[in-house]
Amino acid sequence: MHNRECPDPTQELIVIPGGGQPNMQQLLQQAQKMQQDLARAQEELANTEVDGQAGGGLVKATVTGSGELRALKIDPKAVDPEDTETLADLVVAAVQAANENAQALQQQKLGPLAQGLGGGSGIPGLPF
Repeated sequence: MHNRECPDPTQELIVIPGGGQPNMQQLLQQAQKMQQDLARAQEELANTEVDGQAGGGLVKATVTGSGELRALKIDPKAVDPEDTETLADLVVAAVQAANENAQALQQQKLGPLAQGLGGGSGIPGLPF
């Protein structure tokens, strides 16, 4: 006599339509659409400019949404030949502020797409 466990009649049996096979065509179409949406969002980021500033606006940096430095404006009042270190610090701070704004824009544009790809972690080139 074999001792087999009987299925618990209180457990719900989950039935997947189609014998448990996912619709591969539908999955491929969804993946392709997400890939197109991601490419479109990345292109928008590359064409969008965001600013950052330091020293109360004495130094302004403009970067693209993808982080490429496009412009740097320095007010003549920020230029002191005796103190170039302060100017350098202001430039770095302005570029960092612009890049932080670019990262916020990336989160806004790419965040929902990354979540659709499984949570966003592990996607190369994305900071989130």
